[in-house]
Amino acid sequence: MFEIPITVEASHIDDLGHVNNVVYLQWVQEVAKSHWHAMANAEDIKNLGWVVTRHEMEYRAAGFLGDELIARTWIGETTPLSCERFVEIRRSSDDRVLMRARSIWIPVDRTSGRPRRIGPQVLAPFRDPRTYE
Repeated sequence: MFEIPITVEASHIDDLGHVNNVVYLQWVQEVAKSHWHAMANAEDIKNLGWVVTRHEMEYRAAGFLGDELIARTWIGETTPLSCERFVEIRRSSDDRVLMRARSIWIPVDRTSGRPRRIGPQVLAPFRDPRTYE
């Protein structure tokens, strides 16, 4: 599991006084990108990009201005052409889950812009629990 801290800012708040749903989607992408850049090797980062083909999001509780949050992500099932990713956002003060997401990502060659098969070596750093210690 990989995580990043988030502080809810005024720009994240909607007219109902809580975090806007679109902001949660931005955080899903942010933690996924941070995970990729923290774990992948430089050559893969240079040559391979990721696009989403599906997002499923479940909103469980509201986030508010000033809340300190933790965005956690991990990899689920993978195929040579897709990668399942999970994200969970929790409030630090009470450990309450605010949102859960499941996304399907496909690898794209940065030069051609076309989908690209991924070998097991690309995802190996994301599978080895020792890399999270």
